Amino acid sequence: MSRPARYALGALAVLGVLQLVPLDRSNPPVTADFDGPPEVERVLRQSCYDCHSNETAWTWTAYIAPVSWFVVRDVHRARDEYNLSGWGRMDAEDRAELPHEMVEKVEDGEMPLPAYLLIHPEARVSEADLAVLRAWAATFPEDADDEDRDSGRRRRGRDH
Repeated sequence: MSRPARYALGALAVLGVLQLVPLDRSNPPVTADFDGPPEVERVLRQSCYDCHSNETAWTWTAYIAPVSWFVVRDVHRARDEYNLSGWGRMDAEDRAELPHEMVEKVEDGEMPLPAYLLIHPEARVSEADLAVLRAWAATFPEDADDEDRDSGRRRRGRDH
Protein backbone atom coordinates (compact mmCIF):
# COMPACT_ATOMS: atom_id res chain seq x y z
CA MET A 1 0.00 0.00 0.00
CA SER A 2 1.38 3.43 -0.90
CA ARG A 3 2.20 6.03 1.74
CA PRO A 4 -0.69 8.40 0.73
CA ALA A 5 -3.12 5.49 0.90
CA ARG A 6 -1.90 4.60 4.41
CA TYR A 7 -2.31 8.23 5.51
CA ALA A 8 -5.82 8.35 4.06
CA LEU A 9 -6.74 5.09 5.77
CA GLY A 10 -5.30 6.37 9.06
CA ALA A 11 -7.25 9.62 8.76
CA LEU A 12 -10.47 7.68 8.13
CA ALA A 13 -9.79 5.50 11.16
CA VAL A 14 -9.27 8.57 13.36
CA LEU A 15 -12.49 10.14 12.03
CA GLY A 16 -14.30 6.89 12.78
CA VAL A 17 -13.05 6.83 16.37
CA LEU A 18 -14.04 10.49 16.82
CA GLN A 19 -17.65 9.53 16.11
CA LEU A 20 -17.64 7.56 19.37
CA VAL A 21 -17.21 10.68 21.56
CA PRO A 22 -20.56 11.04 23.40
CA LEU A 23 -22.36 14.39 23.15
CA ASP A 24 -25.51 15.60 24.89
CA ARG A 25 -28.04 16.26 22.15
CA SER A 26 -31.04 16.12 24.44
CA ASN A 27 -34.08 18.34 24.28
CA PRO A 28 -35.37 18.73 27.83
CA PRO A 29 -39.09 19.30 28.27
CA VAL A 30 -40.49 22.71 27.41
CA THR A 31 -41.69 24.06 30.74
CA ALA A 32 -42.66 27.71 30.14
CA ASP A 33 -42.59 28.41 26.41
CA PHE A 34 -42.61 31.81 24.74
CA ASP A 35 -46.07 33.34 24.91
CA GLY A 36 -45.71 36.55 22.92
CA PRO A 37 -47.41 37.75 19.75
CA PRO A 38 -47.78 35.11 17.00
CA GLU A 39 -45.82 37.14 14.43
CA VAL A 40 -42.90 37.42 16.87
CA GLU A 41 -43.10 33.72 17.69
CA ARG A 42 -42.95 32.95 13.95
CA VAL A 43 -39.70 34.92 13.59
CA LEU A 44 -38.20 33.39 16.73
CA ARG A 45 -39.12 29.85 15.68
CA GLN A 46 -37.65 30.45 12.22
CA SER A 47 -34.40 32.07 13.36
CA CYS A 48 -33.77 31.39 17.06
CA TYR A 49 -35.45 28.26 18.38
CA ASP A 50 -32.95 25.76 16.99
CA CYS A 51 -30.35 27.02 19.44
CA HIS A 52 -32.20 29.10 22.03
CA SER A 53 -34.85 26.56 23.07
CA ASN A 54 -35.37 22.97 24.08
CA GLU A 55 -36.86 22.31 20.64
CA THR A 56 -33.60 21.96 18.73
CA ALA A 57 -33.89 20.10 15.45
CA TRP A 58 -30.60 18.20 15.56
CA THR A 59 -29.50 17.98 11.92
CA TRP A 60 -26.75 15.81 10.45
CA THR A 61 -24.16 18.44 11.46
CA ALA A 62 -24.78 17.49 15.10
CA TYR A 63 -23.80 13.88 14.43
CA ILE A 64 -20.58 14.09 12.40
CA ALA A 65 -17.45 14.79 14.47
CA PRO A 66 -15.65 17.09 14.72
CA VAL A 67 -18.34 19.49 13.39
CA SER A 68 -20.81 18.06 15.92
CA TRP A 69 -18.63 19.27 18.79
CA PHE A 70 -19.08 22.88 17.68
CA VAL A 71 -22.79 22.50 16.96
CA VAL A 72 -23.55 20.95 20.35
CA ARG A 73 -21.33 23.49 22.14
CA ASP A 74 -23.07 26.40 20.40
CA VAL A 75 -26.55 25.08 21.28
CA HIS A 76 -25.62 24.64 24.94
CA ARG A 77 -24.10 28.13 25.07
CA ALA A 78 -27.19 29.58 23.39
CA ARG A 79 -29.51 27.85 25.86
CA ASP A 80 -27.37 29.18 28.72
CA GLU A 81 -27.61 32.71 27.34
CA TYR A 82 -31.38 32.56 27.07
CA ASN A 83 -33.80 29.72 26.56
CA LEU A 84 -37.15 30.52 24.98
CA SER A 85 -38.49 27.25 26.43
CA GLY A 86 -38.17 28.94 29.81
CA TRP A 87 -39.60 32.32 28.79
CA GLY A 88 -42.43 32.11 31.31
CA ARG A 89 -39.95 31.56 34.17
CA MET A 90 -37.80 34.59 33.32
CA ASP A 91 -38.29 37.55 35.59
CA ALA A 92 -40.05 40.61 34.18
CA GLU A 93 -36.79 42.56 33.88
CA ASP A 94 -35.17 39.86 31.73
CA ARG A 95 -38.27 39.58 29.54
CA ALA A 96 -38.19 43.36 29.03
CA GLU A 97 -34.45 43.49 28.21
CA LEU A 98 -34.21 40.45 25.98
CA PRO A 99 -36.18 41.79 22.98
CA HIS A 100 -33.85 44.82 22.81
CA GLU A 101 -30.80 42.53 23.00
CA MET A 102 -32.20 40.31 20.25
CA VAL A 103 -32.73 43.27 17.93
CA GLU A 104 -29.23 44.57 18.64
CA LYS A 105 -27.60 41.19 17.94
CA VAL A 106 -29.51 40.80 14.66
CA GLU A 107 -28.70 44.37 13.58
CA ASP A 108 -25.02 43.79 14.35
CA GLY A 109 -25.01 40.57 12.29
CA GLU A 110 -24.10 38.47 15.32
CA MET A 111 -27.31 36.42 15.24
CA PRO A 112 -28.18 34.06 13.83
CA LEU A 113 -24.60 32.86 13.78
CA PRO A 114 -23.09 33.21 10.29
CA ALA A 115 -21.92 29.57 10.37
CA TYR A 116 -25.48 28.47 11.18
CA LEU A 117 -26.81 30.44 8.22
CA LEU A 118 -24.51 28.52 5.87
CA ILE A 119 -26.48 25.34 6.61
CA HIS A 120 -29.82 27.02 7.39
CA PRO A 121 -30.27 30.01 5.05
CA GLU A 122 -34.01 30.00 5.84
CA ALA A 123 -33.12 31.25 9.34
CA ARG A 124 -31.85 34.57 7.99
CA VAL A 125 -33.76 37.47 9.54
CA SER A 126 -35.24 39.56 6.75
CA GLU A 127 -35.86 43.29 7.02
CA ALA A 128 -39.57 42.53 7.50
CA ASP A 129 -38.73 40.05 10.29
CA LEU A 130 -36.43 42.61 11.91
CA ALA A 131 -39.24 45.18 11.76
CA VAL A 132 -41.47 42.70 13.64
CA LEU A 133 -38.79 42.27 16.32
CA ARG A 134 -38.22 46.04 16.57
CA ALA A 135 -41.94 46.71 16.99
CA TRP A 136 -42.11 44.02 19.68
CA ALA A 137 -39.05 45.41 21.49
CA ALA A 138 -40.60 48.88 21.40
CA THR A 139 -43.42 47.60 23.62
CA PHE A 140 -40.89 47.10 26.42
CA PRO A 141 -39.16 49.93 28.26
CA GLU A 142 -35.50 50.46 27.34
CA ASP A 143 -33.14 49.47 30.13
CA ALA A 144 -31.93 52.62 31.83
CA ASP A 145 -28.61 50.92 32.57
CA ASP A 146 -27.35 49.89 29.12
CA GLU A 147 -24.03 48.87 30.66
CA ASP A 148 -25.71 45.87 32.31
CA ARG A 149 -27.09 44.72 28.98
CA ASP A 150 -23.84 45.29 27.10
CA SER A 151 -21.39 43.82 29.58
CA GLY A 152 -23.21 41.51 31.96
CA ARG A 153 -24.40 38.26 30.43
CA ARG A 154 -27.34 37.17 32.51
CA ARG A 155 -28.56 33.61 32.15
CA ARG A 156 -32.23 33.33 31.32
CA GLY A 157 -34.55 30.32 31.21
CA ARG A 158 -31.71 27.91 31.89
CA ASP A 159 -33.01 24.40 31.49
CA HIS A 160 -30.98 22.59 28.93
